[in-house]
Amino acid sequence: MEKQLYAKIFKWVSWALLIVSVVLMLIAFPKFGGTGEEGAVTMLLNWAYIMLGLALVAVICVGIYITATVNPKGLIKIGLVLVGCAVVVFVAYLLASGNQPLAYNGPTPSDADLKLTDTVLNLAYILGGAAILSIIVGEVIGATRKKA
Repeated sequence: MEKQLYAKIFKWVSWALLIVSVVLMLIAFPKFGGTGEEGAVTMLLNWAYIMLGLALVAVICVGIYITATVNPKGLIKIGLVLVGCAVVVFVAYLLASGNQPLAYNGPTPSDADLKLTDTVLNLAYILGGAAILSIIVGEVIGATRKKA
């Protein structure tokens, strides 16, 4: 019975978010009498940020709820993972320079925007390097275990 309730809630929330997304898309684009190109991009990017935030909150909250009901000791593991993620983001932030871009002729971005952009780039580099390293280490471990 509880699973059916969650399925219904998920279905209705999904439909509501889809309808809001379509309405915002129609409002944003000039073809449909919207706010113009720059306003459309800003509106849709803000909506994408909201959707990403909702997804992260939902995944974390559902994970915590399921772990708390099934295995309460697993909450410590979730806490450690969240702290680890925060540490990686903090390191990427510390490594971000926030310098002005070279050979850029557009409007001057703010220092906060530059720092955020550099942080996201550093995160991409760190996570990409970790992915490549984990593939290599996984293959080496797999190869050594097969020989033994």
